[in-house]
Amino acid sequence: MPSTTVTGTEQATPAATVLKLRPTSENGTENGAQQEEPYRYAHLVPHFSEDRYPPLVPFDHVDPGFRALRHPNPRSFLDNATDVVEITPYLGTEVHGVQLTSLDSDGRDQLALEVARRGLIVFRDQHDFIDRGPEYYREWGRHFGRLHIHPTSGHPAGYPEIHLVYRDANSSFNFEISDSITSTYWHTDVSYELQPPGLTTFFLLAQPTTGGDTLFTSQVRTLKKLSPPFIEFLKGLKAIHSGMEQANFSKSGKRGATVRRDPVEHVHPLVRRHPVTGEEALYVNRQFTRRIVGLKKEESETILKFLYDHIDKGGDNQARVKWSPGTVVLWDNRVTAHSAIVDYGESKERRHGARITPQAERPIPANPGLDLGDGKPDPRL
Repeated sequence: MPSTTVTGTEQATPAATVLKLRPTSENGTENGAQQEEPYRYAHLVPHFSEDRYPPLVPFDHVDPGFRALRHPNPRSFLDNATDVVEITPYLGTEVHGVQLTSLDSDGRDQLALEVARRGLIVFRDQHDFIDRGPEYYREWGRHFGRLHIHPTSGHPAGYPEIHLVYRDANSSFNFEISDSITSTYWHTDVSYELQPPGLTTFFLLAQPTTGGDTLFTSQVRTLKKLSPPFIEFLKGLKAIHSGMEQANFSKSGKRGATVRRDPVEHVHPLVRRHPVTGEEALYVNRQFTRRIVGLKKEESETILKFLYDHIDKGGDNQARVKWSPGTVVLWDNRVTAHSAIVDYGESKERRHGARITPQAERPIPANPGLDLGDGKPDPRL
């Protein structure tokens, strides 16, 4: 793989592909020839090492939200908030006046429980959190679970646990489908893993002047919109989630052209139960779900297409996050799905985000009698 050099504060290692950056203002806009300022977060741009990682091994996960259930006031971490607004009745809360960096262990436990209950929480004015850097990001994420290392994405040099999304006037290291009429692509992060993520933290280091919002949907509400007999039918089904297409996307030369762990496929229930709240949620997504186990090909495709269309069109289940500097967003991948909106490309502005992704438990079937086996799909399928 060819080696290039970062124009910024950090040099690439010889075995890495990195970015050449244009000078930008604080919000990510380009300054042109009038002002040549170094990019403030150049040390956090995508780095693509040639390291190889072994397969992930199972681990015991205890959700910190369980500890918060024993607290006399599980929402006391919000006591000093200046404003707490529900974005929609069933999904999303926006919080002002609480600094994430001030939360102790109890506060982080309560946060995990609140994110599980609301699906999505948006914290504004979190500049201190963002500017503490990757060592702090790792310490923060490890409170909530084992940190996932993405097999194909870029990360800050030396910090593979920090997943980065990046697009500017010259390059894109996002997973994008360029021949589609829309950039809306609902997914739950790396659902192909045996133990996919739970509580996830994401923020932007640079953003376009307008656009680049993120859509979220409640998979709890998506499920509840269906008829009871159909829900019972879905509870008896399991599906294959695959990382093959994502790996092939990188192998084709896109997104850094790096695959550091062999791609995997695992079988998960179509309807999962949250271990802390007990809520049941639909667990399929267009990006990674490939086939319903035990059904004929046409049957599987018909049901999955119906469910994907239901997710796409359910505006009453959705919330939209508009980014502003200092915003940090947390969501629970077990009960939500999301999609970036790539509507800012013509502006040539930078959008640079970082994701902290702790893994959680293996998905728990809403139907306790559903046998998932070892999670490996039958090779004959």
